[in-house]
Amino acid sequence: LDKPDVDYIEGLCPAIAIEQKMTTRTSRSTVGSLTEIYDYLKLLFARVGKTHSPISGNVVKKQEVHDVVDFILAREEGTKMQLLAPLKGHKGRSYKEELELLLQKGFTRVWLAGELHRIEDLLAESTLGFLKEDVRILIDRFVAGPGLESQAKRIADSVQTAIFESEGVCIVEIVGQELYTFSNRFELDGMAFEEPTPDFFSYNNPFGACQHCEGFGTIIGIDEGLVIPDRSLSVYEDAIACWKGEKMQEWKHQLVKTAIQFDFPIHRAIKDLTEEEYRLLWEGNSYFEGLNTFFKYLEANAYKIQYRVMLARYRGRTQCPDCKGTRIRKDANYVKVGRCSITELVLLPIDELHGFFSKLKLNAFDNQVAGRILQEINNRLQVMMDVGLGYLSLNRLSNSLSGGETQRINLTRTLGSNLTSSLYILDEPSIGLHPRDTQRLLRVLLQLRDLGNTVVVIEHDEEVMRAADYIIDIGPEAGIYGGKVVAEGTFDEIMAADSLTGKYLREELTIPVPPQRRPVHYSLQLTGASQHNLKRLDVTFPLRCLTVVTGVSGSGKTTLVKQILYPALSRLLHGHGDQPGMFDELTGDLKEVAAIEMVDQNPIGKSSRSNPVTYVKAFDAIRDLFAQQQISRLRGFKPKHFSFNVEGGRCEECKGEGEITVEMQFLADIHLTCEVCEGKRFRDEVLEVTYNGKNIFEVLEMSVDEALRFFCKHKEIMYRLQPLADVGLGYIKLGQSSSTLSGGEAQRVKLAFFLGKGNSTARHLFIFDEPTTGLHFHDISKLLRAFDALIAQGHSIIVIEHNPEVIKCADWVIDLGPDGGKGGGRLVFEGRPEALAEVTESYTGQFLKQKLSA
Repeated sequence: LDKPDVDYIEGLCPAIAIEQKMTTRTSRSTVGSLTEIYDYLKLLFARVGKTHSPISGNVVKKQEVHDVVDFILAREEGTKMQLLAPLKGHKGRSYKEELELLLQKGFTRVWLAGELHRIEDLLAESTLGFLKEDVRILIDRFVAGPGLESQAKRIADSVQTAIFESEGVCIVEIVGQELYTFSNRFELDGMAFEEPTPDFFSYNNPFGACQHCEGFGTIIGIDEGLVIPDRSLSVYEDAIACWKGEKMQEWKHQLVKTAIQFDFPIHRAIKDLTEEEYRLLWEGNSYFEGLNTFFKYLEANAYKIQYRVMLARYRGRTQCPDCKGTRIRKDANYVKVGRCSITELVLLPIDELHGFFSKLKLNAFDNQVAGRILQEINNRLQVMMDVGLGYLSLNRLSNSLSGGETQRINLTRTLGSNLTSSLYILDEPSIGLHPRDTQRLLRVLLQLRDLGNTVVVIEHDEEVMRAADYIIDIGPEAGIYGGKVVAEGTFDEIMAADSLTGKYLREELTIPVPPQRRPVHYSLQLTGASQHNLKRLDVTFPLRCLTVVTGVSGSGKTTLVKQILYPALSRLLHGHGDQPGMFDELTGDLKEVAAIEMVDQNPIGKSSRSNPVTYVKAFDAIRDLFAQQQISRLRGFKPKHFSFNVEGGRCEECKGEGEITVEMQFLADIHLTCEVCEGKRFRDEVLEVTYNGKNIFEVLEMSVDEALRFFCKHKEIMYRLQPLADVGLGYIKLGQSSSTLSGGEAQRVKLAFFLGKGNSTARHLFIFDEPTTGLHFHDISKLLRAFDALIAQGHSIIVIEHNPEVIKCADWVIDLGPDGGKGGGRLVFEGRPEALAEVTESYTGQFLKQKLSA
C-alpha cells in the first residue's frame, strides 16, 4: 500500500480493514469457502469422521498391529490360538513354487482344509498342482495365560510378519472354535474405501471433486427450462417444446395414447404435476419412452444436422446428476460426523447448522482431537447468526449474494479470528441490512470493542450513530467543499452541531414525503414465482412509477427481482439472457417496456484505464475542446492525442498508466510512479496544450463540481457532467480509476449515464439494487430527485431497498417476509406506503410508520 499523506499517526494498533467490495464472480466460490467454515469442516471430517459402508451401514475400520495384540492378550487363560496369514498367490507362480518359497523363508507348516500340514509333506504329494482350497501360513502359536503379556513384543513381531506376508490381512484362530480376521486395509463388505483427508472433501482439488462436473456442480446438459418453457401448459397443449412439429409429435402421441393405462394427467398443467408424475415424464415407463430416451435418440442420430441443431437448442447449464450440485465425489458422503455427511451439513441453513454443532456429542478422544476445530466453526457460525445471515447455506454460490450479504460475510471471516488490541475499520457494514437486523450487527461491533479492540466505522445509519461512543462528522459538503471536521463528539453533540448531519438528525432538514403518489395505469404481473424460498408469489410491478421491493434480509427480494423478473423480461424483450428462476408466467403491459437495465453495484470497469468521465461520454467532448486549441492545431494534435489509451499523446514508457509495474516472482507486484511522465500519463508536448491555464492532466484531476464551473461555457461537456453532480457524485475526480469506486458510487455513475441520455423515446425499466449504499441523508435526497427525473422521461424504476427514507417516497411497495430464509418468501404486502405502515406483521411497516408519522 502507498504511504498515507499525513505528518504522523500516534498510537496505531495492528489494523484490519473490511472494504465495501463486491465478491468474486467465480462459480467455485461459496459462502462456506468465503467464511473459511468449509475449510474447518474438511479438517473435522478428515480427523474425526467415521466412514460407513453403504451396504451394511457399519463403520469401516482399519486394524493396526496393536489391535491384534490386544485381542490375543484379552483371551481367557488356557485359550490356545494360532496366528495365520492367507497365502497370497502371485501370477505365474504355481502352488508348488509358492510352498518352496515359504520353506526358503523359514516357514514349516500351512493350514489347509481346517488342518495343519507340514510343507515338506505337501510337496511330496502328486496332487499338489490341483489344490483349490485356501492355504494359510502358520506364523505363530500362543496359549493365553499370565506369562503371555511379557511376550507382547514377540506377538507384535509375529502379527507384523503375518500382515507383510498376506499384504494386509492376518487371522487369529481360537483352536477348535472360530476364526477372527483382521485387516489393515480400509475395506468392508467387499468394498475398498478411501481414507479421509482434507483434500478428499475439497471440490477445488481433483482428488475430492466430482469426476462428472469437475467440482462445478453443474454440467452442460439438457435444460429443463428450455424443454418446458411454459409450465402453465399441459402435455396435451404442447408444453414440451421439443415434441412439436410433424415428426416429433409422434413422441407426444405415444404418451397421449397410452396415458390412460397408467393414469397420467395429460390435461393438467406441468406446474401442477406431482413430483412422481413429473419424473415419469422424463424417465418414461413400459408404455411410453420419456424425454431422457428422446434426447438419447437425438444424440444417437447427431450425424444429421437437424438433430444436432435441435440438441443445441435445448442444451444449458444443469445440475450434475452424480453429485446433485454438491460438487464433491460420491464416496465422500460415506464419511459422517454425528450421523451427517459433509454434503448434508453444507445444504443446511446456517441457523440449523449452528443448532447441529451446539448439540454435537463426540467421544472423549474425538473431542480432544476436534476441540479447536469445533471452536473455530462455532465462532464463525455465531457471528453469521449475529449479523443476520442465518438463512444462508454454506453451499450458496458467492456470486448470487447481494452486496450487503457479501460485506457481512467478509465481516464474519475477519471477526471469526477474535483478535484483541487491534484496529477494525469497517466501511458501511450496515449495507443491505433491514433496520430490524441492524441491532444484531451493533451487538457484534460492541462485543469487538469490549474485547479490547478499537472499532472505526464509516457509516450513515442513524441507529449506528446513536450506538457510537464518539462521532467525527466530516464536511460541510462533498469534494472540494468538504474535507473538514465540522463536528466531533457524542451523538447529542453531533445532533446539536451546525452541520448537514446535525440538521437531518434534529429534523431541521428532512426528505419530504411526496404530496401525492403517481397513479398506476400500466403494470407487469408475475405469477407463480417459486425459486429458492419464494412461496408461489403473484406480484404486480407498476410501470412509470417508483416501485420499492423491501423486506428483511433473506426474505427473497434478490431472488424475485434479479433472478426471476430481470432474466424473464430480458428474454422476452431481447430473446436472450440467463435462465430465469421458476415462475408460471409474466404478463401485463409489456409494450410499455422497450428495454430493461440492471443498475447493480458491480464495478463499471476493472481496468485502471476506466474512469467516470469516460463512462458518461464526457471525455470525448473534453478531448475535442483541447484539440481545437491554437497550439494543438500548430502541432497537428487530434482528439486522440489527448487520450492515454492510444499511441501519439500518451507516455510510451508507462503506456499511459502513469506507473510502472515491477513483477516480483514470489511477492506481490510493485507499482512505481513512471519517472518519465511523473505519473501524468501524457507526453510533455501534449501537456503544454492548455485551456484556461489547465492541461489535460490537471483537468482529469478536477472533481466533477470543479469541472462544472471550469467548463461552464461548453454546453456539451456540462450536459454530460451534470448528471454526475445530480446523483451526488460531484466530489469524485474526472480521471479517478473506476476500480477505486465503491459499489454505491459505481451504481450512481451508471445512473448518471442513463440520465445523460436525455428524453429517449424508448421507455426503459431500471432495476436498482440497494442504491442508497454509501449515501448520506442529503445524498439520498439528490438520488430521489434523479429517480423523479427518469420517471418524468417515461421510464419505470424498481428498487431493492431497506432504507425507510426511500420506501416512504415510493409510489408502490412490495414487502416480502415476514422473516428470512425458510420463514420468508411470502408476499406480506403490496400497495401504497401509507397502507404498509398499518400492517402489524410487517417489520418494514413498523419502521415506516415512525418515518411517516414524523
